[in-house]
Amino acid sequence: MRGSQIAESSGDVLIPVLEQAIDAVVIIDELNNVTFFNTAAEKLWGHSRAEVLGQNVRLLVPAPMRPAHDAQINRNRAGGTDTLVGTTVEVPIERKDGTPVWGSLSLSRITAGGKTLYAAFVKDVTEDVKRREEIYLLSLVADETDRAVIITDVRHRIVYCNRAFTEMFGYQRAEVMGQSPTALLRGQHTDPRALARLNGLAGHQRGLHEEVLGYTKSGKEIWLSATINPILDQAGQFRHAVSVIANITETKQTQVLQQRVLEALANDRPLVEVADLICRQVEAITPGVVCSILRVDAGGLVRPLAGPSLPDHYSQALDGLPIGPDVGSCGTAAHLGVPVQVDDIETSPLWAAYKSLPLPLGLLACWSSPIKLKDGRVAGTFAFYFREKRGPSAWHERLVEACVHLCALAIERHDAKAHIDQLAYYDTLTGLPNRLLLGDKIDQQIAAAAASHKEVALLFLDIDNFKDVNDTLGHSAGDALLIEIARRLQDQLRAGDIVSRLGGDEFVVMLSDCGVAHAAGVAGRILEALALPIRVEAMALPVSASIGISLYPGDGLNKEALLKHADTAMYEAKAAGRGTHRFFSHDMNLIAQERLVLGAALSDALCHGTLQLHYQPQIRTEDDSLHGVEALARWHHPVHGQVPPAKFIALAEETGLVEAVGEWALGEACRQMADWRRRGIDIPTVSVNLSPLHFRNSRLPDLVASALKRNGLEARALTLEITENVMMDDCPETAATVQAVHALGIRLSLDDFGIGYSSLSSITRLPIEELKIDRSFMRDLETDQNARAVASAVIRIGHSLGLNVVAEGVETEAQRRFLQALRCHVLQGFLFAPAQRAGDLESWLARRDVVLSRSRVA
Repeated sequence: MRGSQIAESSGDVLIPVLEQAIDAVVIIDELNNVTFFNTAAEKLWGHSRAEVLGQNVRLLVPAPMRPAHDAQINRNRAGGTDTLVGTTVEVPIERKDGTPVWGSLSLSRITAGGKTLYAAFVKDVTEDVKRREEIYLLSLVADETDRAVIITDVRHRIVYCNRAFTEMFGYQRAEVMGQSPTALLRGQHTDPRALARLNGLAGHQRGLHEEVLGYTKSGKEIWLSATINPILDQAGQFRHAVSVIANITETKQTQVLQQRVLEALANDRPLVEVADLICRQVEAITPGVVCSILRVDAGGLVRPLAGPSLPDHYSQALDGLPIGPDVGSCGTAAHLGVPVQVDDIETSPLWAAYKSLPLPLGLLACWSSPIKLKDGRVAGTFAFYFREKRGPSAWHERLVEACVHLCALAIERHDAKAHIDQLAYYDTLTGLPNRLLLGDKIDQQIAAAAASHKEVALLFLDIDNFKDVNDTLGHSAGDALLIEIARRLQDQLRAGDIVSRLGGDEFVVMLSDCGVAHAAGVAGRILEALALPIRVEAMALPVSASIGISLYPGDGLNKEALLKHADTAMYEAKAAGRGTHRFFSHDMNLIAQERLVLGAALSDALCHGTLQLHYQPQIRTEDDSLHGVEALARWHHPVHGQVPPAKFIALAEETGLVEAVGEWALGEACRQMADWRRRGIDIPTVSVNLSPLHFRNSRLPDLVASALKRNGLEARALTLEITENVMMDDCPETAATVQAVHALGIRLSLDDFGIGYSSLSSITRLPIEELKIDRSFMRDLETDQNARAVASAVIRIGHSLGLNVVAEGVETEAQRRFLQALRCHVLQGFLFAPAQRAGDLESWLARRDVVLSRSRVA
């Protein structure tokens, strides 16, 4: 039907009105064909009226909706009713270009001229639908989020709250509408300043964030994180505030736990206290959970660290269990290095051998996590026991993650402190207490002994000739020897006694509740234990020690006095022949004081050049000519007087000054020889005694060469006397030094031959040019057949090896004649002249030259 046909039925006025209508108008006849399609309809559908008029109205229905549309038409015809007439519905519309829009459709029935027409008035509501859809989606977001959302008005009263808010705080919506949120949430411990900030800034500051302790309707504490944003109108005036509130109770509880544990660590609390704190804090915030922390020692054994809710017998049963693939949750987690969850202890094969422990306590499930250190080692486990058959919740997992990290931090800190303590209080080589820890232990024992009127003994041990081991076999051998000595010392002690290494080869043994008899017995057992050879680098080394003993309170009332007096007694044991022990006496103290004073005086004498060299002539037997002189050190102190050489040389060896004395003697002898040469005094050579320590010093050849060059002397002007200890020294460095000195052209003389342990093979290995018979053989030469035999043998050895032989200590004419008869090359002793100052020697030489000249003339 065309527009003219409608006009005939409906009047001329209706068509222009419908054509100008703002809303789309579509008229269809009884056959559902479109008879009218106005301009607004063309705009809405995107079809021209020429494309639509006369077509079935289903052309305007989106393709997916057409089956439902056709079914509705059929129902209407069959039932004789039009269900849509007089109603308004929103219908989807698909434009010609495929764009979807929405229309609000109102259908009217028109009867005219016996015919029925249907007029559809459709308003474009696409924007409204979109807005409603957005609002709907926003409402879904607000209601389905786990964060509480509230909207407040200009008076800070709630005008909207989502479902999460009511669930979080336990209120019905009707109870909160119109209420102040701060009034609802405040409680006993809520910070009023935080609430004031929320109220005061809600309308002025975008993105305001605040953490505050709030309360639910039932009074339960809940930590909240609130973010508030203001909503402004077009004029910029505040209208509403949107608050998003998160429950951060679990996060806050974790933070509090971490803070308290870190504070405990900062305050240097013991590891067991920190572990106990972790367990108690976790159990307080996780009802129904029982915590346990175990350590795994270096041997892979379980060591309970904390379990405040577990009975003692439970922890005792776990102590010492080896970790493994089926040792409960904890032992298995430690073995595998991964968390182990057992939801039913009763049926788990991991717990088969151990379930009798937790089940009687009502512990039905266990979840254990390994505690790993930074280097990847499993140092322990952190476990949750449950009183029902279950696994951990997400909250449990987050909490355990934090706790495992805290446990690792606590263990690493404990181990680091233990390592520092080990370095500070224990000897790194032997693991024995060092001087610092020994001092603390002595103080404790003295205090206990004073209260109980008991004695304490200190044994000061020095290993005899230990330096020879280091020098000949090397420091690694010396270290191995010290480690074994430390072990043997520990084997001789009771519980409560302590052995400490002070450093080097010095040890101190502290014996509690010990008198003279027991101390002597322990010292004897120690000497016997050390006497058994110790195998080091395929060698069996005999060991002996010198032991000094002091007793509290008789020998001192504090550790300083006791250690000093035990040290003094040890030196007396060495002087007594070594390998023995001595108790301290006050006479020893006087000797030690004298040694200390003389040591300081000797050092001062070296610094100020107050030592002197005296020279003793050496005479050839074949023609009475001067062979040379021996330089001998002498020391006259303004207070102590003339100090015997044997005394101050021994003192120099004890105090470490013997090398300095030798270097001084070498330099002074060369200086004097150079002076004699300049003044035309003919002395062929000067002999200087050096300690074995000099020949262990690789600098010796340079020192000798420098002394000769500085004084303009040729090498043969100097003879160096060495002892048999140098001959017996197996250290490669010693042999190399001797060879290097000889390579300079220096003559080497073996002093005191015949009283030591040197062998003929050792003489042949080293470049010795001279043997000196010790003066001890001269004393009995006239009366003792054995002394004459030894002297004769030494002279013959010298002859056979092509060595010059010098006899020391010749004092009588009979001795001279005997030695001369044996063709001993050189004689030295009081028969000719004592050791004397250089000037006195010059006078002696002058007088001797006169005597010799007269004897030749006669």
